[in-house]
Order: sequence, then C-alpha cells, then structure tokens
Amino acid sequence: MVQSQGVKSLAVGQLAASGNVGVETIRFYQRQGLLEIPTRESGIRRYGLQDVRRLRFIKQAQAAGFTLEQIRELLELDAGEDRSRARDLAMSRVESLDAKIAQLILARDSLLRLAKECRAGGKGPCPILASFEI
Repeated sequence: MVQSQGVKSLAVGQLAASGNVGVETIRFYQRQGLLEIPTRESGIRRYGLQDVRRLRFIKQAQAAGFTLEQIRELLELDAGEDRSRARDLAMSRVESLDAKIAQLILARDSLLRLAKECRAGGKGPCPILASFEI
C-alpha cells in the first residue's frame, strides 16, 4: 500500500519489507531518532510514503559507509539545505574509503606475493601460514 493524500497506510511489517529490513531495525531506528514513531490508529501504528523514503535514505547512506550519527546529521541537513556541510561529510567519507581501499590493495598484494611463493614450492612451512605465525 502507498500513502495517498497524507494518509498513512503501512503497518510496521510493511514498512520494514519496503526497506528490506526487519521490524526490529525499524524500532532501532526509531529509538535512535532516525525514524518517527507515528501515533496509533485503531491500535496500529501506520507509516506513509515519507517514512519509506526516509528508511531507504538511511539504508543507502549506511551502504555508503556513513555512521548513524552522520546519517542523523544528513537528515537534519536535508531540512536546512546545507549543501556545504553535506558535501564536507561526503568528502570525509570519500577520504575514509580511499584509505580503506589503500589498505585492501596492500593486503591483496601481500596475499598474492605469498601465494606465489607458496606455489613455487621449496622447503619449510608454507609462506602463507608462516606469515600468520601459526
């Protein structure tokens, strides 16, 4: 179901399914202040299209590596249209990703070198196992 003219028509399970998360994740985001807790209608909390959009925003920001605190700030910035701060947060995240990529490249290169040494044969323990000091 979708929101029509401000009417909220999704139960929590439907909202969770729309974001490919569990109900407990919805509740966690609510406790963290990332998602609003709607009032009950006939004993059931109902969510709308804006809630679906916000949930998907949170999941996409997490996939980009933003922390929940950074996501909270991005959500607040969205309301204020502070492009400069949003850009600063994004560039900071890019720098973190670049550092992680550099670490991963070093790890990959080390493993490739060790695998090559191991394949070459020779006496003694396998270089891969020896490098991890078993």
